Amino acid sequence: MKKKVAVGIILVLLIIYLISFFSYRTTPKIAIIEIHGVISDFYTHIQNIESAESDDSIKAVVLSVDSPGGTVGAAQEIYRALEKLRAKKPVVVSMGNVAASGGYYISAPGSVIYANPGTITGSIGVIIQHMDLSRILDKLGIKVENIKSGKYKDILYPNKSLSPEQKRLIEDTIKDVYDQFLDAIVRYRPITKEQLRPYADGRIFSGRQAQKIKLVDKLGNIQDAVNEARKLAGLEDRHVIIVKLGKRKNILEKLLNSEMESIITKSGIYYMLSF
Repeated sequence: MKKKVAVGIILVLLIIYLISFFSYRTTPKIAIIEIHGVISDFYTHIQNIESAESDDSIKAVVLSVDSPGGTVGAAQEIYRALEKLRAKKPVVVSMGNVAASGGYYISAPGSVIYANPGTITGSIGVIIQHMDLSRILDKLGIKVENIKSGKYKDILYPNKSLSPEQKRLIEDTIKDVYDQFLDAIVRYRPITKEQLRPYADGRIFSGRQAQKIKLVDKLGNIQDAVNEARKLAGLEDRHVIIVKLGKRKNILEKLLNSEMESIITKSGIYYMLSF
């Protein structure tokens, strides 16, 4: 008798689980994807974006951006993935404390961009740092020779100054990437390149200022962004599940990521083009 009762309880629990499982699978969802901190490692973000794109139960995505920028390549990887996602589902951007430079770059493909009135955004531009330690090395009596395959291979090495010709080459590269930045913005924002250029000199804006020049669509927080996503997906009158996509980082990964952010933002030691 006890065995029959136990089996019956197990069957009931299994049925409840299966009902809950299939209900969860079929209930429409809005996914939140967070891109916080310096943009350098893009693999996890790409995986989250692709998961949202391929999951038919996810009807819209809210991209939570809180970033001062990062490397050009990483920002462009994320931007392209968001373009593909946007072609299939609404993508609403919610800017937090900061969404500047590369943080704004990845926000540009949003179907609708929200910012708080005091969000710091803008900082549209490209930068690369060169640290010239040649005088210090001379004072210390240290001579470093670069054995190279071509005359420009040691551009930006810290043991030498930039020649005028080398500086022009770098400036040409920066101008080209800067032009790519402007193209990426005007592709989805209601602003022309000529209208954008006067504001794209590296200056920052509050969310309210950014709205006036059409870099941001609406003022509001992440709850407003979620409600907008529901509206765009036609889910205003339906029950939806809000899910957060992301990989939990262990303590070591958090420390390594924090250290990498410090290196990129403070020293520019790797000489990467940065937004």
